[in-house]
Amino acid sequence: MNGKMSPAERLVLARHPQRPNIDDYISRLFPHFFPMRGDRLGGEDAAVLGGVALFRRQPVTVIGTRKGKGLEENLSGHFGMPSPEGYRKALRLMKQAEKFRRPILTFIDTPGAYPGIQAEEHGQGEAIARNLYEMSRLTVPIIAVITGEGNSGGALALGVANRVLMLENAVYAILSPEGFASILWKDASRHAQACGLMKMTAGELKELGVIDEVIPEPEGGAHLAPEILFREVEASLARQLDHFAGWRGTALTEDRYRKFRSMGRNVK
Repeated sequence: MNGKMSPAERLVLARHPQRPNIDDYISRLFPHFFPMRGDRLGGEDAAVLGGVALFRRQPVTVIGTRKGKGLEENLSGHFGMPSPEGYRKALRLMKQAEKFRRPILTFIDTPGAYPGIQAEEHGQGEAIARNLYEMSRLTVPIIAVITGEGNSGGALALGVANRVLMLENAVYAILSPEGFASILWKDASRHAQACGLMKMTAGELKELGVIDEVIPEPEGGAHLAPEILFREVEASLARQLDHFAGWRGTALTEDRYRKFRSMGRNVK
């Protein structure tokens, strides 16, 4: 565990261009992955990757925001910022998972929802709000993993889960530190100072009850020893799925409700 790092230093690791992304997790953890494209309404969004897979021989639905590792990949998916079509595709796959009783595993690594004019014209706010509403009512287990950045409603649209796991050097916040500094001090260059105020690191959010488990990373960050990280993530997912084995219907929705209602209650 990298316990002595500052929040700003963890942000640097969360944004590292070689940090494992959703493609890496799928290739390592989910054999026989079958990708599914399109929202059946307006189009396809490369910023969200989803489909059906096997996890330790159990059928699951896997959905993740998709940052690339090069300029071309990042441009195709707006640097991991989904459009409404991406959120609607994710919801389509989640509803399908509910129909066939498959657990849902989401992987979150996004600066936030894409803020372009076309995204707003296509109903970005409504698409995010619809996901929040529908995820709160799904009757299959949902496990979310924050693997890098998890900012704003663009992250929460895949994060209404029974259990939220977070990599040790990931960050999870209402907006980016640059945005926070711009609002509070009118100076985005003070983003490192903002990191210290926002309570955005895994340890801080675990204390607040926002997340349920911190997944340790290799010394120096996940990109330096990804195989070690994949083993840790696999073990955490297996524990959570074992816990929810046999849970059905309202037991899962009530568990989700209690989790989100209890956030921050025990903080003095």
